[in-house]
Amino acid sequence: MAVDNRILVIYNRKMKDRIQNAVDNFNSGYNCAQSVFLAFADMYGFTHEQACGISASFGGGIGRMRETCGAACGMFILAGLEKSAQNGSDAESKEANYALVQTLAERFKERNGSLVCRELLGLDQAEPVISKPEARTEAYYAVRPCPKIVEEAATIWSEHLLRKK
Repeated sequence: MAVDNRILVIYNRKMKDRIQNAVDNFNSGYNCAQSVFLAFADMYGFTHEQACGISASFGGGIGRMRETCGAACGMFILAGLEKSAQNGSDAESKEANYALVQTLAERFKERNGSLVCRELLGLDQAEPVISKPEARTEAYYAVRPCPKIVEEAATIWSEHLLRKK
């Protein structure tokens, strides 16, 4: 049993490092989806470049449209790697994937209050959608809940991985 506990301690430390990596990714300029996905992508055999490309379009609430939070989307991409149908008629795998995504989404909403980017940011629905990302300045980070939301998404994914063990 002691060996199992040591392995669990090491595993938890590695997951904490991945969670911090997700936050560091965001603070260094990656979008919210990239930040979460990049922190775990190597576990699934993806290079940094591949992971950046796969998750690039999901930042800012999917293409900066302020819809589904990109940090949650990063988790959902990972869920697809964990459980996904490998052929179109595999209803059982689709169901398993959808169930996992729904569970992750519920945990995300419980911790953050919403899955919707504009709600998380406290933005008015009537604000225009623009494609140009905001400059990452101290003022930007001072008013954004995004680093904490990225941390929560990475934590939720880490907890999922721990439950699998």
